[in-house]
Amino acid sequence: MNEIQRAKDIFHEEIAELNKLADTIDHSFEQVVDMIYTCQGQLVVMGIGKTGIIGHKIASSLASTGTEAIFVNAAEAVHGDLGMINSRDVVMLISNSGTTSEIINVIAPLRQIGCRLIAMTGNPNSKLARLCDITLSVHVDKEACPLGLAPTTSTTATLLMGDALIVCLMERRHFKAENFAVYHPGGALGRKLLGRVQNHMTTSVPRVRQSTPFRDIVREMSDKHLGMTMVFEDQMDIQKQARCTGIITDGDLRRAIQKYDDLHITASDIMTPSYKHIHKDALLSDALAMMDEYNITTLAVTETPESSPIIGIISIHHIIDFR
Repeated sequence: MNEIQRAKDIFHEEIAELNKLADTIDHSFEQVVDMIYTCQGQLVVMGIGKTGIIGHKIASSLASTGTEAIFVNAAEAVHGDLGMINSRDVVMLISNSGTTSEIINVIAPLRQIGCRLIAMTGNPNSKLARLCDITLSVHVDKEACPLGLAPTTSTTATLLMGDALIVCLMERRHFKAENFAVYHPGGALGRKLLGRVQNHMTTSVPRVRQSTPFRDIVREMSDKHLGMTMVFEDQMDIQKQARCTGIITDGDLRRAIQKYDDLHITASDIMTPSYKHIHKDALLSDALAMMDEYNITTLAVTETPESSPIIGIISIHHIIDFR
């Protein structure tokens, strides 16, 4: 057996099934997003077995991206864990067949508690689908398993539908990287975003005079690798770290090349007089939020919140290491 080719075939088979599932998504998905978004309590995800593992991942990812969510094993629910649920909650029941007894058995007590119910099932005509308020179909025609028995494509479809919910709810809540940091303080990104600007900025600030010629501007920006340079009135201002008069970015260089046939120009001809700045004691999450708001990748760092002398530069690459 050529196992490399077989692995590729399995990928293609599952992707083909997922593409077919994507084409079936309808207004029920929007209704589920609305129901979870407007929920006054928490989303409770229930499953058992392989779908329970997928359900646990969905609940965990939702909880870490701004949606109050927990996972409850359906078998444990009828032995006391239903006490964690109240009438303000929405419960999402996951079962590929839609007939799993442990799932079906919790519906009546959940109705008695007063919860709204979402079914995520591969059988939209099942008993589970009929007993819930809204159904999300994760139906696939066949499993990647050659026997058609082991959950393979069906669990992938369930996971992907969960991912779609997670991302849509993140966007509905305007969930940003700085929010992510609060929920992930132990992770590398969390530690960075909860740090202070002064601990991650560079003090090697690109600096040119207003009279600096174009070629030297390019050299200074290339040497400092930040895609920008601060502009000062003269050399004395640079030495004194006096307030700078503007900024030049890579975009300014490109526009200058398009605008001027003769590049015998100076910094004062192409600089932008205003620039965004942040003080050294600000959180990195604040710096990232400002970069996101103004669609920029660097900020000048000042000693105080006022526009005092520039003591450093903070770049998006100092905040998030994509490598």
